[in-house]
Amino acid sequence: MADAVFWALVALATVTGLVTAWALGANSNSPPFAPAIGANAISTMRAAFLIGILAALGALTQGGSISETVGAGLIGGVQITSLAATAGLLTATAFMAFGVYTGYPVPAAFATTGAMVGVGLSLGGTPLFDTYRRIATFWVLVPPVSGGLAYLTATLLRRDDVPETVGVPLLAAVVGGIVANAELSVIPAPPGATQNSLAGFAAMLVPLPGVTLIASLLLAALSFAFIRKRTQASVDRGIKTFLVVLGSVVAFSSGGSQVGLATGPLENLYRAELGLPGLVLLAVGAVGILGGAWMGAPRLLQATSREYAQLGVRRSIAALVPGFIIAQLAIALGIPISFNNIIISGVIGGGLAGGSAGVSRRKIGVTLGFWLITLVTSVAVGFGLYRVFAAALGPA
Repeated sequence: MADAVFWALVALATVTGLVTAWALGANSNSPPFAPAIGANAISTMRAAFLIGILAALGALTQGGSISETVGAGLIGGVQITSLAATAGLLTATAFMAFGVYTGYPVPAAFATTGAMVGVGLSLGGTPLFDTYRRIATFWVLVPPVSGGLAYLTATLLRRDDVPETVGVPLLAAVVGGIVANAELSVIPAPPGATQNSLAGFAAMLVPLPGVTLIASLLLAALSFAFIRKRTQASVDRGIKTFLVVLGSVVAFSSGGSQVGLATGPLENLYRAELGLPGLVLLAVGAVGILGGAWMGAPRLLQATSREYAQLGVRRSIAALVPGFIIAQLAIALGIPISFNNIIISGVIGGGLAGGSAGVSRRKIGVTLGFWLITLVTSVAVGFGLYRVFAAALGPA
């Protein structure tokens, strides 16, 4: 009987995690390709197909660090049980669903982090304030950093003395240099490490000083040359090509930064209790993200592409470049983030470069207010929901 209850809870927790991943795939991965669709560089259905594939690959190869933070780095002294994981995931998914159906800006990372802190405290765990300070500092810095980078990017693209045949390839070089240093689980790593970057792998093959930097500069130069050749042949075609490439790397990063919000609560269940490797858990999350992207993204892409078309190509690029940079930094540090929050900040920063943010102060205030309300309320709901489950089913 005890075994039957355990496996029933495993099934329930897994299904809840899949639903959460599906919601993330359907709602958090549309921005990357929306500018390309708005510029008629790619069709909606093809973009949705690529989003699903790329986000799932990002989840598999880059999702481990944030998953571990959400699953084991928020509360000390206790292990997240299957029942607690279910309570946390249900809480986070309920908040995300509320945001989707009401239109209020409910960030997935805030809801999941708060929910897992709440269920952890309900289990009797101790708060890890150093981790909270690190995460809070990153979250506080995201809007000014994303907005500032977007402002600089948009300003570069608007300068009359910097032609688009130079400005756009320069941004491509920046993206290429970061790609060279993005750590992936599929690249052979040194002993004791689970991930490595292209630049790091080059340093393994040629163990000489400066190889990492040289490899980074080489990929940056190749990216510059490719986009410059396209823009010289046709500025419009070159920009469209860059939008598709940029959308691809951002969608990949989005999957890597978002899957941990769905798989993190299941870390202890899968890895400690079931003894499965982390890749199996990430695969579960990747399947959910893939399904959500393919089933839910087309509708959202049509809506968001119209919004990005109104923003214009320059402002769209200015919003996505910081999104890619910050997402990769968050993955490297293992910090859960809400991708849409980065994009919103980038849109505002890019708008300021044109003399108007395009977003009212009231809307910014409401957005910030809901972020804070989501974080605080999700802690309380997660705490209470686990207590209710434990009282009804026992502390499984």
